[in-house]
Amino acid sequence: MAEIKLAAQPRTEFGKGAARRARRDNQVPAVVYGHGAEPVHVTLPSHELLLALRTANVLIGLELEGKNALVIPKAVQRNPLKGDIEHVDLLTVKRGEKVNVEVAVHVEGDLAPGGNLLEYVQNTLLVEAEATHIPESVTVSVAGLDAGASVLAKDIPLPSGSVLAGDEDAVVLQVVAAQAEEPAAEAAEAEGAEA
Repeated sequence: MAEIKLAAQPRTEFGKGAARRARRDNQVPAVVYGHGAEPVHVTLPSHELLLALRTANVLIGLELEGKNALVIPKAVQRNPLKGDIEHVDLLTVKRGEKVNVEVAVHVEGDLAPGGNLLEYVQNTLLVEAEATHIPESVTVSVAGLDAGASVLAKDIPLPSGSVLAGDEDAVVLQVVAAQAEEPAAEAAEAEGAEA
């Protein structure tokens, strides 16, 4: 995974008014924490941050007052109407350190014929990986699966260097039979017979 560099500015003002002023200046309030250190309050350039967060579990090289730190996004708050980033929490990591992250689950292949539907019980999988080698997603084949089949977390192949951090027996995907609707005429006859 490539490292994206962002320049951060220290934040000295706090509260709603200060956050609004920062956002008006195309900056996003953020907090950097981790490794037992005191949280550091910063602002980040909003456009560059938005582009960086397009990649899931992105590794960010943060430059703050001449110091560099590696961080990953832990929580991102967005405006529910506009979709703009309002605040972000960043977790400090070190090269070689293992971190637990949620990665997206993607499927490939076609289900068995017969109108089966694939249901995502979980869209993500909790994995432990080295901070500099976090997978963007995991892919599982559902080719030929029939109604009643399930894919457990332990059945999903993980990239090398990653291990499952969550419940290995958790159901991630399941195949269900499509529900057939009663034709309208038969439903009307059934209602008339009951009356």
